[in-house]
Amino acid sequence: MPTKRCKSFRVDLALVMTTILCLTFSSCDTAFDLDEDPGRSQLASLPYEHLADLEQAVTGVYFQLFRAFRMNNAFANAWSADDITNGGCGCKITIREYDQRAVTLGNPAIRNNWRSMYRAIRMTNNILRNVAETALPDQVAQDELVGEVYFIRGLLYHYLTRNHGSIPLVLDLEIDFEIGLATQLEVYQQIESDWLQAEALLPASSNLGATKPNSGTANAFLARLYLDWAGFPVKDDSKYNLAAASAKKVMDKADQHGFALVDDMASLYTLAGSRNTEGVFTLAFCEPCGLGNRKYGKLGLPGDFGGWQESFAEVRFFEDFPEGPRKEATFHTEIPVDANGKITADVANAADYVPWTSFWVDQNPVFRKIVGPFEDGIFGKYQTSRGDYLMRYAEVLLIYAEAAGRSGAVSAEAWEALNRVRRRAEGLPVDTPDPSVDLSDQDGNIAELAFTEKKWELAGEFLRWYDLIRLERVEEALGGTARDPRSSIGSRFDPDGNAIPIPLTKPAVPIIGPLGTDSYFLPIPPSEIALLPNLGG
Repeated sequence: MPTKRCKSFRVDLALVMTTILCLTFSSCDTAFDLDEDPGRSQLASLPYEHLADLEQAVTGVYFQLFRAFRMNNAFANAWSADDITNGGCGCKITIREYDQRAVTLGNPAIRNNWRSMYRAIRMTNNILRNVAETALPDQVAQDELVGEVYFIRGLLYHYLTRNHGSIPLVLDLEIDFEIGLATQLEVYQQIESDWLQAEALLPASSNLGATKPNSGTANAFLARLYLDWAGFPVKDDSKYNLAAASAKKVMDKADQHGFALVDDMASLYTLAGSRNTEGVFTLAFCEPCGLGNRKYGKLGLPGDFGGWQESFAEVRFFEDFPEGPRKEATFHTEIPVDANGKITADVANAADYVPWTSFWVDQNPVFRKIVGPFEDGIFGKYQTSRGDYLMRYAEVLLIYAEAAGRSGAVSAEAWEALNRVRRRAEGLPVDTPDPSVDLSDQDGNIAELAFTEKKWELAGEFLRWYDLIRLERVEEALGGTARDPRSSIGSRFDPDGNAIPIPLTKPAVPIIGPLGTDSYFLPIPPSEIALLPNLGG
């Protein structure tokens, strides 16, 4: 369905709530808008008359992208992994199902995410149809906007296939009532095509944090795609070479793209620091603009302190986590409270600090990445302006190290990529070799070392599950006693200074669902199959 034309003007994020009213997409119950006016669906493409018309349409896509990612629906499968767990509150049963690997067909996160993603895809298809007949005077600006659309469509399909496996490929506006499921290979090929188009059209650099993608962003996501492609279920080993090559391409032009590791990892998860050189693609939420991020703040706090009990660290994962500055940047192990026992942002003058082992309602370490530093004061909010890193430059470095190892093309540059992340984890200068931290081929398989490093570096960032899937390690990570917490070390010490274990009073959330490869992917929402039966396989 073509977009209506609004008065031409440059759109910024603060005005997105207004400009979206100029878009005429149906809000019916299915992602494919089956109830819309068939006559309008069959309209030919209408060229954009002015650059502002195209800008406005692309802004609408971003708005829908923000809506799709502002809550945890797009990330719900992350609770299936071994780094993150859900609290004990019954009101969080939607998330708890993922945590226990027992997701029901009626789980609303599945349905809501599916619909949000496909609405955004439909908007990208609309723009690409209209722009096919468009030749604006500023061809460079037109190409860059079209590149953003290709990138976003690929991004949406990648999230969908990572969660569902085989999905329908909807690439036009006409409703295909006979549409079925594309294979995962076909979906990967379409995503690759979109991101290669994006790479060709996007500029080499963009704004700080890449809140708009650049060509390096497209290459970085291609590297992630190829790593998935080489793993389960397609298992095309040749893609490891492409993953390494794509990541290396980003690294070679990092200065041009504006990408670099920040010196202080903890700054990444502050309000002030959420746009930075490490963001390869960042969703820059704006709570005052009506686009608040609903995944952080109180959602990561225990019920003891008024939290919404949604996202905590797994005890076993926390205990295995290597000590050092990265662990401190990742977790809160205690809560600062005032004289009344209430959580406080005045950390320096707190009356007391309550260790996580003393929490009663939810006995888990708290993700600093989710709650933020207490000084920021977002712990009492459910909507914030915290940005989402859909990819960080640290991941690009680790993809390169792992893919180089799995492709058999290990080099000094691959080891250096891994070691840069390791140095930062220890609070050391990232570009200065340090024999106390650096690894080499004498220390083992670089692919496995990079895979493990990624486990720690990206903890709590809703990514671990996909790594477990591609290497078929779900059973290893979650089966048997792998997830059971050990007796945890608290702040008590004996006279000799040895830590005394403090037994936990709360058990880990039990796994009650299957862990085999046939349970890795989510089902298609029954409501969609009812309308389009061929989606049932």
